[in-house]
Amino acid sequence: MALKDFIKKQFIDVIHWTEPEDGILAYRFPMQDMEIQNGAVLTVRESQMAAFVNEGTVADIFGPGRYTLNTQTLPVLTNLMNWDKLFASPFKSDVYYFSTRQQLNQRWGTANPITIRDREFGAVRLRAFGIYSYHVAEPRAFHTKVSGTREIYRVADLEGQLRNTIIGRMTDAFAESQIPFLDMAANQVEMGEKIAEHMKPVFAGFGLELDTFIVENLSLPEEIQKRLDERIGMNVIGDMGRYTQFQVAQSLPIAAGNEGGGAAGIGAGLGAGIGMAQTMISSMQSAMQPQPPQPTAPVAPAAGGAASAAGAKFCMECGKSIPRTAKFCPECGKPQA
Repeated sequence: MALKDFIKKQFIDVIHWTEPEDGILAYRFPMQDMEIQNGAVLTVRESQMAAFVNEGTVADIFGPGRYTLNTQTLPVLTNLMNWDKLFASPFKSDVYYFSTRQQLNQRWGTANPITIRDREFGAVRLRAFGIYSYHVAEPRAFHTKVSGTREIYRVADLEGQLRNTIIGRMTDAFAESQIPFLDMAANQVEMGEKIAEHMKPVFAGFGLELDTFIVENLSLPEEIQKRLDERIGMNVIGDMGRYTQFQVAQSLPIAAGNEGGGAAGIGAGLGAGIGMAQTMISSMQSAMQPQPPQPTAPVAPAAGGAASAAGAKFCMECGKSIPRTAKFCPECGKPQA
């Protein structure tokens, strides 16, 4: 090496790093044309870890603390480079920092419904979404399997891999649980814990630790949800016969008001309402509890036998048959419409 090049070479006395922004998992300390001075100071802050990489091999890992770099603090690196215990020359290694704090509020969700077999509904298509958090736990594994030699590795670079892995493992968790959908939806905390059990080994393989996994919502597609709502409504109603009677009673004032004004309107409305109620209740009872056919009583002829269907009507007060042209009822004397 020429004297001019030696003078221009820079030596590093202090190595440290602070995160300039959120979402950074790994950062390579700039080392171009620089060597680490023997006795330099390495600072690793809380929520960080540092790794020395020599010729592609992860040598030494440092947790939070302040270190003076020498053969005592770099035992593996010293052995790899065959240094004498009293080496005094500078050395060159790549230094990587890793953020070990929790990466919070990471979103996951099913882009498309996943199909599972449900004990109550058969095959159903399920949607789910929620949040999770994790942190770098094993820098050696994370460096060799994920971040590599990149100058900076961010949360966004890993997000798609983790999200899709979660969806795949979640399907297996649902299939193995054999828990009906209604029970899953009512126990989302327990469901999240069960899915987390399936996911922790996967995260560990990347050098990560899964801290929390939360299921915020489990739902069915809209058309299936409507059928479920109908089923819930039927269960709430209970006795269909009594419910029908109640509905008919509620509709009688409306029916009376729509048939016309005055006494005739009220009477006609009541008659229509009663007839509708009898028809609906009879049909519901027949469907739910089939009964043997009952003999139909013959219709009594009109009073006096003189009125016919075409030339008679019935008094709205007493119900007797009267001539259609009559202005007053011959039985009760009430005026007719």
